[in-house]
Amino acid sequence: MKKSLISALTTALVVGAASTTFAAANPFEDVPADHWAYDAIAQLAADGVIEGYGDGTYRGDQEITRYEMAQMIARAMAKGGGDKALIDKLAAEFADELNNLGVRVAALEKKVDNVKWKGELRYQFTKHSMEGRNDRDKHNNFAQLRLKPSMTINKNWTGMAGIYYGANNGASKQNLSTAKNIDDFQLRWACVQGVYGNTTIDLGKTFFFTNVDEGMVMDDYLSGGRVTFGKDLKFAVAAGRVDTSDNWMGLTGGSASSYVGGELTYNKNKFSAGVGYHHFSNEEGWKNQYGEGSADIWVLGLGYKFGDFRLSGAYAQNTKGDYTNAAGDPVSNSSAQRRAYNIQLTYKGAKANKPGTFGIEAGYRHLGKYASLMPTYDYSLPDTKGWFIGTNVTLLPNTILMLGYTDGKTISGDKGDRLYFSRIKFLF
Repeated sequence: MKKSLISALTTALVVGAASTTFAAANPFEDVPADHWAYDAIAQLAADGVIEGYGDGTYRGDQEITRYEMAQMIARAMAKGGGDKALIDKLAAEFADELNNLGVRVAALEKKVDNVKWKGELRYQFTKHSMEGRNDRDKHNNFAQLRLKPSMTINKNWTGMAGIYYGANNGASKQNLSTAKNIDDFQLRWACVQGVYGNTTIDLGKTFFFTNVDEGMVMDDYLSGGRVTFGKDLKFAVAAGRVDTSDNWMGLTGGSASSYVGGELTYNKNKFSAGVGYHHFSNEEGWKNQYGEGSADIWVLGLGYKFGDFRLSGAYAQNTKGDYTNAAGDPVSNSSAQRRAYNIQLTYKGAKANKPGTFGIEAGYRHLGKYASLMPTYDYSLPDTKGWFIGTNVTLLPNTILMLGYTDGKTISGDKGDRLYFSRIKFLF
């Protein structure tokens, strides 16, 4: 965090120090007398909330530590007055540092900020062009609001939820091209999470992100439970039900599928690796349509970071036999559809709190729709293979622009398939 003149003025307002004009002389030689925050900084110094660096300077362009910030909060608490609610929130955020200073805030830890809200407002434009398919040569222009509350239950358990307006699937997106309103608030996920040392327990409708392959197989939600053990070396097991009505194999009947699976991952320093197994079963919905009522997907993933670059790869294989069509004949390119792989090189990455930071990624993906069920990729879809390139950049604090392009073909028909992607998101 910056120890800037702006933060000093904010602190002054918190403790009620800025209400008196020219109340004190400013002891810092590097704060001009004609600066708009001069009086606030002078009053804070007079009240003992800030002390500078002991050499007569304030150094407003330098970063401060959490410990230094806690010292200022402790002095403000001792002084009293000002915006008590805001001081209480600051005390809860820096509780550990304040406790180390001997300032007890146990009561605040229990009562303040039990519910925290985060969110995202995004605008997205995509254009999908498929050879020989006029219905696929189209663009999509939509907005979406995501609200993500978290609720502290006790020292071990937290409740979490996701409330979306303009859900990220099909017609329920808020399409700006039609200028039509949609009344589509959805509770997309809601769960509780318990943390006991290096063991994490998730129960409810929770995130279902396949970590070994970094979301190549699935990035969606699981209604059930998951337990994760370990720190650098982690073992996770999960079971429940998954909605497979959207991208999974073009499934038209029996939307929910049973799931059981596990992953073993290692991630430390520059190296990451993992193996995983995922079993999906939906006898009623799939048997007549595909001749197989389940899928057994094995996954391997590797990654290595060198400098600002990271090279990663993942491979997934559905070991079930060939799926069939309605006539009982094997599906065209069934073998290619039962495997998926991703090879990519990533450079840096946009950081929400640092304008000007950016990232670039490029590589090749083969996403067979019987192995890559609901991939996390924004500009690569199931049943496609091809090269991709993308970038992300932080334009302003908490404002990120994303651009991407895939030039490939469909696996099923070997037709040209191109996807252009852009998104700007505002985080709060």
